[in-house]
Amino acid sequence: MSSPQDAPKNFGQILRLIGPGLILTASIVGSGEVIATPKVAAEAGFSLLWLIIIGCIIKVFVQVELGRIAVAKGMSSLAAMNTMPGPRFSITHRWNGTNHNVASASWLVWLWLFMYIGTIFQVAGIVGAVTEVLKAAGLKMDGNLLAILIGGGTAIMLVIGRYKMVERVSIAMVAGFTFCTVIALGALQWTDYAIQWGNIVDGFKFRMPSNMTTALAAFGIIGVGASELIFYPYWVLEKGYAVNVGKNDESEGWYQRARGWMKVMQADAWVSMVIYTLATAAFFLLGAAVLHAKGKTVDDETSTILVLSEMYQGSLGPWSLIVFLVGAFFALFSTTFVATASNARLFADALEIFQLKTYADQEARQRMIKVGCVLLPAISVLCFILFGKPVTLVVIGGVAQALMLPFLAIAALYFRHQQTDAPLRPGNAWTFFLWLASAGMILIGGYSILKQFGIM
Repeated sequence: MSSPQDAPKNFGQILRLIGPGLILTASIVGSGEVIATPKVAAEAGFSLLWLIIIGCIIKVFVQVELGRIAVAKGMSSLAAMNTMPGPRFSITHRWNGTNHNVASASWLVWLWLFMYIGTIFQVAGIVGAVTEVLKAAGLKMDGNLLAILIGGGTAIMLVIGRYKMVERVSIAMVAGFTFCTVIALGALQWTDYAIQWGNIVDGFKFRMPSNMTTALAAFGIIGVGASELIFYPYWVLEKGYAVNVGKNDESEGWYQRARGWMKVMQADAWVSMVIYTLATAAFFLLGAAVLHAKGKTVDDETSTILVLSEMYQGSLGPWSLIVFLVGAFFALFSTTFVATASNARLFADALEIFQLKTYADQEARQRMIKVGCVLLPAISVLCFILFGKPVTLVVIGGVAQALMLPFLAIAALYFRHQQTDAPLRPGNAWTFFLWLASAGMILIGGYSILKQFGIM
């Protein structure tokens, strides 16, 4: 096992050590940006720009608090969530004449399980979107067979690789597409779809949309979605931040080391936030300027990818279709890739949290993660084959994540005030913004939930 080591103080060295947030960004700039964000923009025009920007920024405060627990205590997200006060639920079965409780876990972990099922549907929708990209590019092959090949390729890549491979491949996949999208947004200003200052002003008038389902799904997965908030500490742990901090001996040296690595983690979170907010805003503005103006809809009844490609073609011309298809393939496949890698880690962790599996050592855990890397793509592919409708499947995952966000905000506040050692707690300014961000997540998520179920 690696020895504890002090965090770098030079900003250049810190930048070289970031990675968990960039992996997260590769997952974020996918279904949320390529499908959900343009869908909202096509329906609402510029009027929900405020929701997109706020949805990207406020979640980073919760993200950092979840990462803080991982760095200081070496705890995964599910392990930390399992410490939440409140009711615990278990499943009881009778064996050899005796009742046995299994799957005993915190109420928050059980809520996560329902969201987790939703994210499997979301990945199924992304797999379906990738098949649409390949077919739009001219590949003559049955869509179900393509989905099987995509799922199989994802599983193989993940089984043979670990953290470094996931980090490098996912970041490379998304960087090019994000760059091209920003270029397309800039070029839009020399077309009939040029964005006016009045459009931006209109986008910050804080109006709620008429279609709450789409808006709720978008809020759940734009920026750092609920699933990515839960993913993040796993990648923080695999990057080695907690190992570098070492075991807590309550010495001043340990606290200094922990604070140093938390600064690295915070830099990672903020750099990734800037990148995914830029990408999300670019996709939204393209969708609002082009798709909404044309009266286009993003749904399962039309060729989703060809409709979305009009964002590029309206800006750069017909030749840009191939650029969009290549970029969309890498962005969507990277989401499938990273989401599966992350979900496999949650799968292995959940088996232990629910007392269904124990691991003798880290190698045993890694073997179970590889099982998840094979099993989860197979389930997602099966879901797509059975249900089809990629956009609907993505929206299901988005709604499930949005319903989870208020509870993650509550958990972050609990960790800040009850679980974090006093020397590691953030200052008053950070705490204020954490409360403000959590209140925003709770209010927007709560309003959306009540509206969705007809209570308001």
